[in-house]
Amino acid sequence: MSHLFRLDDDAWAAIEPHLPKNQPGARRVDDRRILSGILHVIKVGCRWKDCPAEYGPPTTVYNRFNRWSRRQIWINILQALVDKGVLVHSTSIDSSYVKAHRSAHGGKGGRKIRLSGPRAEARRRKSTH
Repeated sequence: MSHLFRLDDDAWAAIEPHLPKNQPGARRVDDRRILSGILHVIKVGCRWKDCPAEYGPPTTVYNRFNRWSRRQIWINILQALVDKGVLVHSTSIDSSYVKAHRSAHGGKGGRKIRLSGPRAEARRRKSTH
């Protein structure tokens, strides 16, 4: 089971006091497994529902990430890892991207500088009659 964890024991000891305790609801899945699942999804870039089952149910992994984000628990976790020396202060997690249309690589093709009417007529024709 320990091969699933993405954080060593020292890092986990720094993080554990900052996690919420005594949460209501169904039986709570192990926080260390869930945190490792969250880190797996962020590092690999897969969808939440493609998270391996060893980390717990994908909906639990997503919901825990979402709830901790709203409650700003990630700030406390990252600060604890910085204080422990596991991370440097400039570390960030970002998942932004920019969508572009499939033909957004440029405008219409052809010559960029258009010749005026008289100059275009004076040029030698490129096609044969």
